[in-house]
Amino acid sequence: QVQLVESGGGLVQPGGSLRLSCAASGFTFSSYVMSWYRQAPGKERELVATITDTGNTKYADSMKGRFTISRDNAKNTVYLQMNSLKPEDTAVYYCRTTRLGMPYWGKGTLVTVSS
Repeated sequence: QVQLVESGGGLVQPGGSLRLSCAASGFTFSSYVMSWYRQAPGKERELVATITDTGNTKYADSMKGRFTISRDNAKNTVYLQMNSLKPEDTAVYYCRTTRLGMPYWGKGTLVTVSS
């Protein structure tokens, strides 16, 4: 069974940094596209970043230059490095993949950016 477990969230001050991790199991991780999404309070879930099986990346405009998605296939883990954090980055961050056309989600990790 596909499992995605996020970690690394917490409280950080504006301008600070945080690295999120998503540990994957139940599928051949290295062959799959992985994504990070987030959902802020009162907002719809939105795409943050995507990394393909070959390592190509794509980011939402508001995250470009601040966030970096990466993967370590040996550890079956995808990361999201977040720098220059802003209060508006406060959200639950979710890891996502798609297998046979079906989406799979982690349960999320909360990031709170506040002074």
